[in-house]
Amino acid sequence: MPDQTTNEQNSLNILEDLIRIARRKGAEEADAVRVQGTSTGVSIRHGKTEEIERSEAHDLGLRVLIGKQQAFVSSNDAKPEVLDELVERALAMARNMPEDKYCGLADPDRLARDLPALDLFDTTVLDAETMIEQARDAEAAALAIDGITNSEGGSSSFGQTSIALATSQGFTGAYSASSFSVSVSVVAGEGQGMERDYDYDSRHHMSDLRSPTDIGRSAGERAIKLLHPRKMPSGQFPVVFSDRVSASILGHFSGAISGAAIARGTSFLKDHMNKPVFSENIHIIDDPHRQRGLASKPFDGEGVANARLDVVEGGVLQCWILNSSSAKQLGLETNGRASRGTASPPGSSTTNLYMQNGNVPLLDLIKDIKSGLFITSLIGFGVNGITGDYSRGASGFWIENGEIAFPVSELTIAGNLKEMFLNLTPANDLTFRHGTNAPSLRIDGMMVAGT
Repeated sequence: MPDQTTNEQNSLNILEDLIRIARRKGAEEADAVRVQGTSTGVSIRHGKTEEIERSEAHDLGLRVLIGKQQAFVSSNDAKPEVLDELVERALAMARNMPEDKYCGLADPDRLARDLPALDLFDTTVLDAETMIEQARDAEAAALAIDGITNSEGGSSSFGQTSIALATSQGFTGAYSASSFSVSVSVVAGEGQGMERDYDYDSRHHMSDLRSPTDIGRSAGERAIKLLHPRKMPSGQFPVVFSDRVSASILGHFSGAISGAAIARGTSFLKDHMNKPVFSENIHIIDDPHRQRGLASKPFDGEGVANARLDVVEGGVLQCWILNSSSAKQLGLETNGRASRGTASPPGSSTTNLYMQNGNVPLLDLIKDIKSGLFITSLIGFGVNGITGDYSRGASGFWIENGEIAFPVSELTIAGNLKEMFLNLTPANDLTFRHGTNAPSLRIDGMMVAGT
C-alpha cells in the first residue's frame, strides 16, 4: 500500500468523483465508501511452515437515492469507465425499488467536522520471515510446557486497512488502521484424555502485542489445567464467567439494544428504556474514541460525529444503538453508531463497548461459593433475542468451598438474560482484548445441566 495519507486522499478523490457522476446522472443524494487493505498471515505446525497467505482488497460501494427509493452497488475496480457503469446500474436499480420512508442520508447538522486522532496506525511492516519466527516462538513456548503432547499450530498475521467515506452533503473522511496478531493452540494428554486450549493477542500497534513466548506459555498452561475433567450432576448454582468469555454476555446485551431490533419489536429489552436492566452498581460505556481501541473510529458509517455513550448508568438503560434509519423509525436522533459495508445499507453497531470494573478481585468474587461453575469456554449459540432465553454448552472448572477445584466439561448452562443481567456482579479484572470487553462476571441462580 502507498503511505496512509496518500492512500486516503486517493480514495476520497475517487469517491467524490463517483458522487459527482451520480448527481449529474439523476441521483438526488448519494454516498460512497471505499475499503482498501492488505494482509499477510502465516501458519506453522511443529516448527514447519504450513501456509503463507497474502491478500489485497479494493472494495468500492455506492448508494444512490431518488426520492425514497435507494439502491446499492459495489465493485473492486475504480477505473473511470467502471465508475460510470456503476452509477448507471445503481440508478436503474433505484428506480425499480419500492419506497422506504426511513431511508436517506444523515442530517447534515450531525456530520463530523473535526476528526479525532485515535492512533490506530503503526508504520511497522512485518515480513513473512518475522511472522514465521513469531509463530514458531509461540508454539515452542507452548510445547515446552510439561504434559503438552501435540500442537494444532501457531499463527501470526499483519495487515493495514484504509476506510474512506464521502457523501453528497459534502462530508469526506478517511482513516487507516494496522493490525498485528499471534495465536497458538496445543493439546495436552493422550488418547481419550486429550484436552486442547489456545491463547492469542491482537493489537493495532506492534509494541502493544504480548510476546509470542508469553502467548505460547499461557496456551500450554491452560491446556494442562483442563486434563481429567469430571462430569457434574445437574442443579441450580452460581456461575462465574471468566474474562475470556464474559464479553459474550455484553454482546447479547448490545444485540438487544440495537435500534433495528427495537424498531422491529424483536428485542426482549424493547420496553426497558430508562428502566433498571442491571443492578445499580453496573455502568456500561461505548467509546468510539478510545486511543488504539480495536473498534475505534473517528466517525460512523454515515459520516456522523460519534462520541462516548453512557449506555447503562447505575444499572439503568440510557439509550439504543442507532443509525439514521432506525432513529427515524423510533422518532429519535442518531447517536453516531451507523456501521457500513460496501454492498448494503448502513446498519448499527457498538464500537468499544465495555462494562466498568466491579469492586472485588475475582478470588473474592468466588470465595463464598460452596458449589458452582467457573466458565472458561462456551459452545454453541442458544440465545432467543425475542424472549431472552439463554442456553449454551460450557466447560471450565468446578468451584468447591470458595476455591477453583477441578476441571469440568459437557455442561449446559441456562437462564433468561433479563434475570441474568439483574443478578450479575462484576470482578475488577477488566482487560481490553476485543471490541467488546467485560470483567469476570458472577451470576447467581443459573441452571447447570450435567449428567
